[in-house]
Amino acid sequence: MRISQLFGKRLREIPAEADTDSHRLLLRAGMISQLAAGVYSYMPLALRSLRKIENIVRDEMNKTGAQEVLMPTLQPIELWQKSGRDLAMGQTLFHLADRKDRNLVLGPTHEEVVTDLAGRNVQSYRDLPFTLYQIQTKMRDEPRPRGGLIRVREFTMKDAYSFDADEAGLDVTYKKMVQAYKNIYRRCGLPAMIIEADSGAIGGKDSQEFMAVTDIGEDEIIICDACGLGANVEKAVSVKAGAENGPPMDIEEIETPGKESIDDLAVFLKVKTAQTLKAVFYTADGDLIFTVIRGDLEVNEIKLKKVLHAVDLRLATDQEVKAKGIVPGSASPVGMLGVRVIADISVTSGTNFVAGANKQGRHLKNVNYPRDFKTEIVADISKAKAGDACAVCGSALRTVRGMEIGHVFKLGTSISDKLGACFVDENGASHPIIMGCYGIGIGRLMAAVIELNHDDKGIIWPPAIAPYQVYLCPLYMDNAEVVKQADGLYETLTGMGIEVLYDDRAESPGVKFNDADLLGIPVRITVSPRSLEKGSVEVKLRSEKKPELVALGDAIGRVKTLLG
Repeated sequence: MRISQLFGKRLREIPAEADTDSHRLLLRAGMISQLAAGVYSYMPLALRSLRKIENIVRDEMNKTGAQEVLMPTLQPIELWQKSGRDLAMGQTLFHLADRKDRNLVLGPTHEEVVTDLAGRNVQSYRDLPFTLYQIQTKMRDEPRPRGGLIRVREFTMKDAYSFDADEAGLDVTYKKMVQAYKNIYRRCGLPAMIIEADSGAIGGKDSQEFMAVTDIGEDEIIICDACGLGANVEKAVSVKAGAENGPPMDIEEIETPGKESIDDLAVFLKVKTAQTLKAVFYTADGDLIFTVIRGDLEVNEIKLKKVLHAVDLRLATDQEVKAKGIVPGSASPVGMLGVRVIADISVTSGTNFVAGANKQGRHLKNVNYPRDFKTEIVADISKAKAGDACAVCGSALRTVRGMEIGHVFKLGTSISDKLGACFVDENGASHPIIMGCYGIGIGRLMAAVIELNHDDKGIIWPPAIAPYQVYLCPLYMDNAEVVKQADGLYETLTGMGIEVLYDDRAESPGVKFNDADLLGIPVRITVSPRSLEKGSVEVKLRSEKKPELVALGDAIGRVKTLLG
């Protein structure tokens, strides 16, 4: 491909809307173009890389024995209502109606459709096991699209679904998929960490995420270097430092004028924040929830949502709290009536806590559970944090930021049971099919590669997924010998099946070198009058700072060696 014919323009200025390195570089390189918030056109260079990623994914899926299908984006809402996930997905679902007023959704994922498909084709255990996958467009009405391709509303996803007769079969399939994912990331040049994760709206009993560690990641990851534990903060369990455990003392009401925050209260009373109880109010499916947690900890909303079996959970407003006769800033579980009280297990980790008194400017000292207050549920609803002890080995935990680049789930029968996808065993008994699902966002994977492979000049593509392998850069196109040698190299390389981006523009060396660095093609060949005087060309890896001078006759061999 000659750059003079390449569709799309490179930008010299950093786009103001770009909030991540991959977003900035993809826009500057003319690889993507925004149509609307979270909706992008993929330009020729980006699409070439996407197709290479898809081919790697397809190859690894096929090696597991999975079969490729293509399922509809338009899905009847009735399928989602059957599974109950229309409520779980909430406003993420794009809804529409056809001309006959039949309600449809634009598929954000395909568990329902593929389960319906399996149910139509599976009769007995002899039809199992099998795995289906597709590479297809998904639609999700994300509330806050960000980071270019990192969080979008329309995207390409590889989603695979396994169907087994028993849990042992699912375990075998799941392990195959995990290994396939590891192979995919390795071949794409992307380091990936596998961690325990929450299943979210997808459902199921177990799930793991593949993470690319990067400061711009949306997820906080809890890591134990000693035993190798890794978990999303939504899922992580840790052992918190204990509070004081002296003998329970009598409750005492004290004045705390203007001390509504935990930090202010602790300073005023000269106690540690771990010696206080914090009240945090939520609404869960319309009901006010009073959560009680130790003052040095934070509520993990994912854990709380699961404990409550809630579909919609959000922080309550002061108005909603006051409407129940509760005083924000001095709320107390002691004597609380008419509101569901949920406590974190940390309330059992000490004695003589300071808590609110349900009176403005006053608190209670020496509050003890369960002597002084009752709760509906006591459970682990706190966030693990750096410095906590690992629940497995007791070592100190640390945190990093990560970007999700893949997710695998053991669905079990959570969807097949509801949609009636069953099989008959060898004894004639009917059972719901046991399922797994496995997703990779193709565009997000490409963005993650760029986040981890770039410098201040531009992208540094791993060779396997670069849009082109060689950037052919002749300098001074008015020089006939330069053009002759560059044309010859172009014909030879392309004839050998090597992908070449030929910069045939009459631009200055600075412009050409800057574009070469920005686009990040793995190998650059520079043909100039000066190098030709020595019977040579310059060959440079994008990841290296300096080029090497290579004899013209050896240039092709050197390029092949560098490309591996």
